[in-house]
Amino acid sequence: MILQKFWSAFRAQINKIANVFWEADPIAQMRYEYDRSVDQLKEGRAGLEQYRGLVERVTRQVAANRSQVQKLEAETKAYLKAGDRTTAAKFALELQKAKTDLAANEQQLDMHETAYTNNLKKIQHANEKLIELRDKIQKYDADLKMSSAEAEIAKLSETFDVNLTTDFGQIEQVIQQRIDQNRGKVRVAADLSSKGIADIQAEEKMQQAMADQALSDFEVELGLKSPETSPVAQTAKDLGPAAAEKSTEKQTN
Repeated sequence: MILQKFWSAFRAQINKIANVFWEADPIAQMRYEYDRSVDQLKEGRAGLEQYRGLVERVTRQVAANRSQVQKLEAETKAYLKAGDRTTAAKFALELQKAKTDLAANEQQLDMHETAYTNNLKKIQHANEKLIELRDKIQKYDADLKMSSAEAEIAKLSETFDVNLTTDFGQIEQVIQQRIDQNRGKVRVAADLSSKGIADIQAEEKMQQAMADQALSDFEVELGLKSPETSPVAQTAKDLGPAAAEKSTEKQTN
């Protein structure tokens, strides 16, 4: 009793392991069954070929029996016409045996032909089923791969849902923050680079105005033109109070 329970438990575990391997790759299992059926079909075809050889041999024997019967019938008739009943009786006895052999061989031939035809139909039917099974395996394989791909795409659709509550959403938020910080640095650098431009431009205008005034004074000294006060006023207007005061001090000196 204990051994029986132990054996039942062992078989149950073996069956469990077998089911795991069975369900791990069903397409491979179907292909294994298909290949095994193909091998069996090949063996059946080889046996059918051998059986057909037997049928051909019996067919040849039946043909020989028929020729023998026809020959004996002709010889028996010939001896009867010739009036030789003794020889005719001898051939008649051989003809009777030949007809018996012919009937037996014809019966064997019919039986073998019927068996061959039935086995041939079975193999042809099995071959058609194997073709259907092969197409079905290919279809199942394609459907299984497609369904797996659709399942993975569905998972990816959920994973790539860019939401603040998901990892990708948080990562995107961090990236946007860094982009904003980099743009802020660029803007600050641009703003700082423009600082002092107005002073530089005012200084350049003052230098130009002072140079023009120096040239005008030189022309007055040479008597090329009379002194004018309007350029100084215009220069003060262009440069502003601070720059104008510097220009006036330079002219006074």
